[in-house]
Amino acid sequence: MTDLTTDTNALAYSGRALSAAEQAAKVRCWGWWYQAEWRLYSMKAYWTSVLGWAVLTPVLYVLAMGVGLGGLVDATSGGIGGVPYLTFVAPGLLVSAVVMSVGNEMMFPVMSGFKWQELYFVRAATAGSAGQVALAELVAVAIRAAAEATLFWLVLVVLGATSGGWSWLMIPIATLAGMALGSPIAAFSATRKDEGFEFAFLQRFVLTPMFLFAGTFYPLESMPIYLQWVGWISPMWHGTQLARAVSYGLPLPGLEVALHLLFLVALLGLGSWLVMKNFTARLNR
Repeated sequence: MTDLTTDTNALAYSGRALSAAEQAAKVRCWGWWYQAEWRLYSMKAYWTSVLGWAVLTPVLYVLAMGVGLGGLVDATSGGIGGVPYLTFVAPGLLVSAVVMSVGNEMMFPVMSGFKWQELYFVRAATAGSAGQVALAELVAVAIRAAAEATLFWLVLVVLGATSGGWSWLMIPIATLAGMALGSPIAAFSATRKDEGFEFAFLQRFVLTPMFLFAGTFYPLESMPIYLQWVGWISPMWHGTQLARAVSYGLPLPGLEVALHLLFLVALLGLGSWLVMKNFTARLNR
């Protein structure tokens, strides 16, 4: 605190400090990015967990599901869809890991900004706006998702679970899928005033079923028809199908690709609108 005060005073005495009006103008223009920077900086408190999840998760998943289980699948059925099981499952593991982490990032951290730290209110009380706070939340988590997807993809390349070429497109695909789920969750979190059981419900009855039944470990069509709907409404499945197409060339008709993208973009658009609406309603009271 002393160093910060000293630096601030030195800047003011130097004559280089911006006037209050200039500072307010910059906040009105770039407040969303200042807030996003703070959000990303706050993740430093648990960066070891973020890094561990991004690096160790693909290693463990690939070894357990791709090599261990994959060896049995390849020996008995020759793989899935004409490719080794490791090649089939790797894109699903990448997408599911990013979607799960984004979902969790949009629960308690968002509530903390309203309830415990209350820093969202601080930003909204400046020249910044509630809409900027909402946008910053989406931008910061999207950056984290993209970084995590990049690390995951690099591990898959090193382990031989995917090739180069167009497989890097799994990074934006996983980020889009994560935000398509995360934005509605953030909108919901912005309405919560007490901890309750809602987040535990989301983790156990939304995220976990998606992970298990959205075609991550086996083709969705191999499941009973009464369970396939879990995949149809899941961003995880839509993202996984697109990721498999760019990872090893899963044949998808152009119309199906368009429908997968349309679903994810529409859900992200709706979720983002709800985030803006709920943040504004909460912060402008």
